[in-house]
Amino acid sequence: MKVVSLHSVIRVKKKQYQRSNLQHVAENVLSWEFTADNPNEKWVTEFKYGLSEKAYLSAIRDLYDGSIVSYIFGHSNNNKFVFDTLDQATNFLHG
Repeated sequence: MKVVSLHSVIRVKKKQYQRSNLQHVAENVLSWEFTADNPNEKWVTEFKYGLSEKAYLSAIRDLYDGSIVSYIFGHSNNNKFVFDTLDQATNFLHG
């Protein structure tokens, strides 16, 4: 390679995500213990499926009777995802 002046070109990898400003950080109540001894003891909103895919659940629950007012599944957990759930709940309320 030196004789013919060949060299490799190394490109910088692009980031696959955009950092966002954290608005609220919840307390870690699971402490990395992802098993439960009783039904309805621990619930999660992130699900892994396939080789490396993730699905997220955003839900709004009415505390009066415990019913789920709206829910959305998605592949990214961002503010738009949460606001879409809120929009669905307000449309249900006014629709």
